[in-house]
Amino acid sequence: MRFLAFVAILLVPFASTSVHSAPDAAKPNVRAITAFVNLDRARYEAQIDETLKVLNVAKAEFAKRGYETQTVRIVAQPFAELVKGLSDKDALTFLRALDDLSQRKGFAPNVGPAMLHDTDDPASMRLLAQALATLPNLNASAIIADDDGIHWKTIRESAKLVRYLTDHSPHSQGNFQFTASAMLKPLGPFYPGAWHNGAGKQFSLGFEGANIVQHVFDATHGDFDASVAELTRQLTTHAKVGEEVGNAVAASTGWTFAGVDPTPAPLGDVSIGDAIERYTGEKFGANGTMTAALAITTAVKAVKVKQIGYSGLMLPVMEDKRLAQRWSENTYEIDSVLAYSAVCGTGLDTVPLPGDVSEERLVKIYGDVAALAWKWHKPLSARLQPVSGKKTGDKTEFESQYLFNTTLH
Repeated sequence: MRFLAFVAILLVPFASTSVHSAPDAAKPNVRAITAFVNLDRARYEAQIDETLKVLNVAKAEFAKRGYETQTVRIVAQPFAELVKGLSDKDALTFLRALDDLSQRKGFAPNVGPAMLHDTDDPASMRLLAQALATLPNLNASAIIADDDGIHWKTIRESAKLVRYLTDHSPHSQGNFQFTASAMLKPLGPFYPGAWHNGAGKQFSLGFEGANIVQHVFDATHGDFDASVAELTRQLTTHAKVGEEVGNAVAASTGWTFAGVDPTPAPLGDVSIGDAIERYTGEKFGANGTMTAALAITTAVKAVKVKQIGYSGLMLPVMEDKRLAQRWSENTYEIDSVLAYSAVCGTGLDTVPLPGDVSEERLVKIYGDVAALAWKWHKPLSARLQPVSGKKTGDKTEFESQYLFNTTLH
């Protein structure tokens, strides 16, 4: 018996070590390689071709290292600058041509913020609303807070745009391509908030890394310190590869590498909601969810690469299959997600709302996001998705490979 007890004592530290030093997760997909350019309407097709050559070089470099790239993306200068001097009719014709080109060439287009400053002409937002109502690929944004303060006029215009798209886009789906962002710096890779206002010929990248969080939390069983340490290690492994690829592409092309956003983006079964449930042992939204969110963000911030963008935690309600399921079950709500954003987060992402949500309520939601972001000087966004004709208790009917339908509440 004494011998068995001695063996048991010896085995305890080894058991603990095996739990906290998990084998590496499978390689995550590269969610986005995003280029930032200043498009000249007289030669934009040639510029797109030149940009795609750079993006394809990066894609090939990742492939050599065993990583699959999901999307390549091209972000133009802010919307008002892009269509400056055009009538609304001519601007919409140009934007349709850009949207069609993106479909043919295989890239995701983004025309940046329609209002960059609160003093900008709101006519740009109204033109953007018309574009997003009919163009299936175009992405765009508005900036509702920056270092100068909260942009209350832009918040109002964002609410108007969302109400317009709810009523005028097929299945109200145009809102999927618009976000209102607060305190988000330029050159981040993730859509729809990605933007720039500089010289162009820059690029950044981000991974679909929620599988890493799932894997680590499955092994660390709610141990905060062990979770942070192991997650930091595994996220760093892939972020370093991204930085290596970025620097190599910059050296060979003359473009500028802006950095890596280490946010572990989810999609479908690659679920950050599932990962957090592995940490807490309960449904998403239960006690411990905020602690798990803090663990993820703490690890992300500790990744030693040139960071860009959100560099936090994404909780996209309808892009993540487990989050969509728990939303239907009412285990969390919009205020829960905003509360989690205080310790992590990217704000309110793909949040479904009843179709009769008022403009005033949308203004209040955007105001809350902007207030939290500005108070803590952290990047947050709000991608709100009211569904025309749907009320509380109804199920959404979006037709998108990226959205998982859920029940409104």
